[in-house]
Amino acid sequence: MKIIIELPTWLGDAVMATSAIENLATFFNDSEITLIGSDIAIDALKNHPKVVKTYILEKNLFNLYKALRGFGEFDVFFSFRGSIRSKFTKFCISSKSKYQFDKNKYNKDHQVEKYNNFINDSLNINTFAGKLILHTKEKNTDGKNKLLGINPGASYGSAKRWYPKEFAKVAIDLSSQYDIIIFGGPNEKDIAKDIEKYLIEKGVENYKNLTAQITINELITQISNLDLFITGDSGPMHLAAAFQIPTVAIFGPTKDNETSQWMNEKSKIVKNNLDCQPCMKRTCPLKHHNCMKMIVASDVLRAVKTLN
Repeated sequence: MKIIIELPTWLGDAVMATSAIENLATFFNDSEITLIGSDIAIDALKNHPKVVKTYILEKNLFNLYKALRGFGEFDVFFSFRGSIRSKFTKFCISSKSKYQFDKNKYNKDHQVEKYNNFINDSLNINTFAGKLILHTKEKNTDGKNKLLGINPGASYGSAKRWYPKEFAKVAIDLSSQYDIIIFGGPNEKDIAKDIEKYLIEKGVENYKNLTAQITINELITQISNLDLFITGDSGPMHLAAAFQIPTVAIFGPTKDNETSQWMNEKSKIVKNNLDCQPCMKRTCPLKHHNCMKMIVASDVLRAVKTLN
């Protein structure tokens, strides 16, 4: 059985699709899977034992058409995306059966359940949305000290980001108990440097700033080794859920009932309940950003204590 899957674009969404993909792999027990999608999504999921081929989608539509037509015939195509561009991808794929996610049909449940219900409805089956699964190398158990990861960024937009000074206050308070790792992408270097500056000012030396220095697979391995993770609503937050890492997740403009950590018993959410929440905007439309600004380090530290 030859299956081709178009992954969600964002890292977090791709990780949240892993429960559905595991159910697909189980249902089609003899399957060979081809993954197509963004470079980030492909890197995160390419180590699945049933994946035989991956392809990062071309931006140029003519090159995309030629590449996908050259893939040959598949038995079934699943797309976890519903964009117009994705509909073009669906057209280009040669497959006996084709199924595409419709976000308007699945708009109330957690994103993990939405993806799994899409699979269930497509195949007329009844599977359970289980834990997120990432296939990666074994965890590194050589470290002597406990590790705290802090992830101040969020690719979606500035509205989802908590403030560097508050992240730093949390890290400073916990620095006697944990070695600290700062995570982030290429667009988050300045945020990480601000945190680093506050740590240095307070004499904290037991930290590493890995912002924009590691691959997705290295990020997965690093997060799998953490003892505690402080993060906003982001892709790395979902990576931590896959490994059941104790996590405090800071939510502002997004819907925690839809995109919080899935099935992580050691997860706490810190948020306000303002009238303007959740706005689902990339930047604060009211210009005050109170959903994040009114959360302070002590709120997060209290949540950390409940995890112990």
